[in-house]
Amino acid sequence: MPEGAGSAAAQTGARCSCDFSMAVFADLDLRAGSDLKALRGLVENAAHLGYSVVAINHVVEFKEKKQEIEKPVAVSELFTTLPIVQGKSRPIKVLTRLTIIVSDPSHCNVLVACTHLDVDLVCITVTEKLPFYFKRPPINVAIDRGVGFELVYSPAIKDSTMRRYTISNALNLMQVCKGKNVIISSAAERPLEIRGPYDVANLGLLFGLTESDARAAVSTNCRAALLHGETRKTAFGIISTVKKPRPSEADDDSLPACKKAKCEG
Repeated sequence: MPEGAGSAAAQTGARCSCDFSMAVFADLDLRAGSDLKALRGLVENAAHLGYSVVAINHVVEFKEKKQEIEKPVAVSELFTTLPIVQGKSRPIKVLTRLTIIVSDPSHCNVLVACTHLDVDLVCITVTEKLPFYFKRPPINVAIDRGVGFELVYSPAIKDSTMRRYTISNALNLMQVCKGKNVIISSAAERPLEIRGPYDVANLGLLFGLTESDARAAVSTNCRAALLHGETRKTAFGIISTVKKPRPSEADDDSLPACKKAKCEG
């Protein structure tokens, strides 16, 4: 998911068992930190607000070719019993996600991320004005590949300048992608930075989404991103074979005329 100065790219891999068939609310970006108590509070608050699925996001800035990635936080380290989702009778699903930030244009850019990189999400930076314009061809290629576009809203809560950048960058994206494959996440580091799914859907209207697309940005599009990551790891493609009926000898033009006459007789 590209993040940073517009020329960054990052990859997310969400480990999950994507067995939820109905549309559920998801927040795919809860920022992981060293404080397990704060992270536990994030997950508990998300469950209280009605999110059925959350992803703990481990963000790594790509600086060197060989760079060690820390081991993600295990769910067993956070909870012995997972919190129950508000209004539902099942516990919240906690997934693991990896985001790699590449800020050097020589390494990668949005065009490459949309068209070639094996990623699930392209994260649009909201902390500064984008130094480029979205172009329809690579965006359409990303949509056809099943790659999603992620917008985060917590920076807009913290600062009025970032709020302007968030809305401006989101509107620029919507003019090209028309709301397709867009998800909205919190990127929350504290529980107070998470908003309820219906509030986030209303926020999507400010981003230029329609009402149905705004709801999909916190539900079905999140599920599609998770399924994309799951299938990317388990299958490269499907080949369907169909047995072709064998032509009769009477219809075979390659047979000599004398043999055809014998067959007809």
